[in-house]
Amino acid sequence: MTDTMLDRAREFDRADPLGEYRARFALPEGVIYLDGNSLGALKRATPDRLAQVVRGEWGEGLIRSWNSASWIDLPQRVGAKIAPLVGAAPHEVIAADSTSVNLFKLIAAALAMRPGRKVILSEPGNFPTDLYMIAGLEAQGLATRRLAPRERLAGALDEDVALLLLTHVHYKTGAIHDMAALTRTTHAAGALVLWDLSHSAGALPVHLNACEADFAVGCGYKYLNGGPGAPAFAFVAERHHDALQQPLTGWMGHAAPFAFTDDYAPAPGVARLLCGTPPILGLAALEVGVDIAAEIGIDRLYAKSQALSEFFLECLRERGVDLDLASPADAAQRGSQLSFRHPHAYALSQALIARGVIGDFRDPDILRLGFAPAYLRFEDIAEAARHLAEMLASGEWQRAEFQERAAVT
Repeated sequence: MTDTMLDRAREFDRADPLGEYRARFALPEGVIYLDGNSLGALKRATPDRLAQVVRGEWGEGLIRSWNSASWIDLPQRVGAKIAPLVGAAPHEVIAADSTSVNLFKLIAAALAMRPGRKVILSEPGNFPTDLYMIAGLEAQGLATRRLAPRERLAGALDEDVALLLLTHVHYKTGAIHDMAALTRTTHAAGALVLWDLSHSAGALPVHLNACEADFAVGCGYKYLNGGPGAPAFAFVAERHHDALQQPLTGWMGHAAPFAFTDDYAPAPGVARLLCGTPPILGLAALEVGVDIAAEIGIDRLYAKSQALSEFFLECLRERGVDLDLASPADAAQRGSQLSFRHPHAYALSQALIARGVIGDFRDPDILRLGFAPAYLRFEDIAEAARHLAEMLASGEWQRAEFQERAAVT
């Protein structure tokens, strides 16, 4: 059985049209990396690009590079490259700040566009920062948080709701919301929609404009491989550009930042979402990661990630491993991850890491494995399943060193 699954994996790899892209990533020897849903792998081109920016553009060009190297245009340029990956027009997306900060900006903007409505509707168990940003505005008396289970969201939309805020692909389970249906229902109730694409962008097809979404945010360090702390991005549908009022009116979001006037005047379009000086090194690294996703194509990436996750489940079944699948069983209903519930999920994740299989844990009981298709092989998947089966059978996860929680889990 073991040889059969490994042989099948190698056959899949030989026929894989994306196989060539693995060589473009710097992956450690002996590591099977199933955590690209948390931090994407390093592209081999990224250190060279950063060296070019540091030594050439900064070291030699100095402050001149804001013009000569077009640093000043990087937020718009990178945003325009992200746009087709999420079904948006180039002028509707900008790369800036963090996901949390962009959420705050767009929640506040939505409230300003729906005067008389203060309720922000979301679901319990949404990613914490989404809920915390609502709480921050609530503490200022500007918003009221309302949570409803996903099956009751439509019924929770009333004349008090200004905004529906949801994560498109759930960070714990990978379950996908029906963006088109929920957006239609929300608009029918007179409210706006803000989609968090942190587990969607670069992983699966997203159709913001086709679904008539209002706003979206997403991060750059997961499937876009921009590196730790990479800049995030924000989307605002063109129809909202003129009405958009963001609360963090920094000088880079001014219509004429180098006029240095005392009074704020917003830049046109999504450029008004800029706040402080753009993080040039982070944007340069993010651009490298975005370029490979665009080159491969989202449809091909998602098709392979689905095949990888389905093959992993098949390998587990062949080995007699019966874990509680927290993700939707239907691959079309989940993102590029599989999540399993286990009362000792943290210890399982640590025991796997000790074997060179890097996944992650989400409190209280989720073992989460990501399937980033640009650099994972089917052979990696077969071997990861073998390690998981052996680790469970041996009980090695019960060792004391696997029970102690690290600062970052």
